[in-house]
Amino acid sequence: MTPAFPLAPPPEPEPAERGRRLFAGPVTFVKGVTSLSALPPADRTEVCFAGRSNVGKSSLINALTGRRALARASSTPGRTQEINYFALGPALYLVDLPGYGFAEAPAAVVARWQALLRGYLAGRAMLRRALVLVDARHGVKPADEEIMALLDHAAVSFQVVLTKADKIAPRAVPALAEGVAAALARHPAAYPEIVLTSSETGEGIAGLRAIIAGLA
Repeated sequence: MTPAFPLAPPPEPEPAERGRRLFAGPVTFVKGVTSLSALPPADRTEVCFAGRSNVGKSSLINALTGRRALARASSTPGRTQEINYFALGPALYLVDLPGYGFAEAPAAVVARWQALLRGYLAGRAMLRRALVLVDARHGVKPADEEIMALLDHAAVSFQVVLTKADKIAPRAVPALAEGVAAALARHPAAYPEIVLTSSETGEGIAGLRAIIAGLA
């Protein structure tokens, strides 16, 4: 029997080439926003990246785009308080959301950017999918469950992307995937496929590019 949330297979040649062409094109930083009123016009498809602090969001965005420093990681986990917009050609925004969990910031600041995150997810009509990044070394944690529940409530389709696959032994992958799948079974907005990636080795990058190109 096929698992309800299988690991994504390598992409077929045609989708892989579409993804390669999309990410080989122009990618530009548009703006970082700290209030909903400052969001750019909702005039194109958006795909957002959400994840716990230090899960590797910036590294993954840089690996996808082939730009070493397009997305900048904070030296202190939890300090990135902006929603950062990147234009991938004329038809797609990649949206880097603030990291959640373990934020080393004052409580009032944390509350403000959590409200920003919730407002964005609940009200962005052009948001096609949220990519929820989960550290492959740790699996789904309570903070991940919280963001997944928020996405369920907002009726935003989300797909789990496992990061840092190079940090675990290949023999550990089946148990990891089974645990993540069990967690996803509780979330109606979860897309029924898990992507395993490594920004260091490039594992899963072509597949994730193909997925994003398909959404665009």
